[in-house]
Amino acid sequence: MNFRTLIIACTLTSTTLLNAPQAFVQDTYPHPVKNPESTLMLQSDWVPDDTHQIDFFALPKIPSKHAYISDARPHKGVNQHNYLIHHEGQYWAMWSDGPGIEDRVGQRVKYANSKDGLKWSKPQFLTPIPPNSAPGTEIYNTRDDRGFRYISRGFWLRNGELLALASLDEADGFFGAGLELHAFQYQKNSKSWKDLGVLYDNAINNFPPKMLPTGQWMMTRRSYDRSAHFLIGGTQSFDQWESYPAVHHGDKRLKPEEPYWWELPDGNLCALYRDNSKSGYLFRAFSIDNGKTWSPPTKTNFPDATSKFNTLQLSDGRFVMVSNANPKKRDPMVLSISNDGLVFDRMGFLVGGRRIDYPHIIEHDGHLLVAFSGSKSTVEILKIKLKDLDTWSN
Repeated sequence: MNFRTLIIACTLTSTTLLNAPQAFVQDTYPHPVKNPESTLMLQSDWVPDDTHQIDFFALPKIPSKHAYISDARPHKGVNQHNYLIHHEGQYWAMWSDGPGIEDRVGQRVKYANSKDGLKWSKPQFLTPIPPNSAPGTEIYNTRDDRGFRYISRGFWLRNGELLALASLDEADGFFGAGLELHAFQYQKNSKSWKDLGVLYDNAINNFPPKMLPTGQWMMTRRSYDRSAHFLIGGTQSFDQWESYPAVHHGDKRLKPEEPYWWELPDGNLCALYRDNSKSGYLFRAFSIDNGKTWSPPTKTNFPDATSKFNTLQLSDGRFVMVSNANPKKRDPMVLSISNDGLVFDRMGFLVGGRRIDYPHIIEHDGHLLVAFSGSKSTVEILKIKLKDLDTWSN
């Protein structure tokens, strides 16, 4: 690199960035318009050039209170796919509850409530028994296309009504040809859940809908062939959606799984993908037209264990992400912080020493609540004071 090139590299501005060589642009700061193919997502003085070399067990420990919501170990069951919401003065949790190995014939969705997020009610069933899949039948607790399973997909507060989403499909593989996403409405008088029907056919979401700047709702969709799409709509009725393709599962760059999106401070959108081709990193894409089209997914430098993650913008404007950043295994679970939703610069230890996955985070009353699964057999929760996010640094 000659002196002139060095000066340019050190003094790049948003104007010169547009004219910079592509190889250099990819290593500079990301931007939805000016630099959507940047690989940068984790950067600070403590971050090594190879982010896979981070000592994840030596990260600063974030103070929290811990509690169990459900434990399927006594009957050798499975608990996972955890979701939270705070509604009408109490916390609600929902998760997949099934026999034996995850997502087998007969799996249903359960829920529980709590006033403080630490003491929870006895779990109850949210969904009915899947078709042809009752306990005691020949195919219960097997992989068989004659049987079905429900998979927990999250709470959706729409027009003041609490809905719970759950996918339903054949339980022989991922996913069954009859895949459909259902919406269940909470009935206050009977304290039960009513199946409103199919929200969208050939769809399983990752997290429930969030509102776009346009006033429409949007959520991710994976189809039967596991390609990634975005569903936009949900305003006229719960089952009114348009699907926009994002990444085909046969894409040579990655095998997209469990996508998640959020709105950036400038109004554009950012999406992340878990990569099932096991690159060990998260992939990122941007949309500048409210989710209808997306930039090509780019492998970032943010490490990942090929696991589910969740991101939330706090009331103070910062973004937090809970994930399994250790590329070797789903242990530990960490929390990362970003000021702009583009690049994260802090990372702290939440819980570990065992398999931890399927996180979901919400903010309420000065706290973060993080739901997660322990070895796919327990639903657990951490309650973190927001002010404690400022007591540690890397």
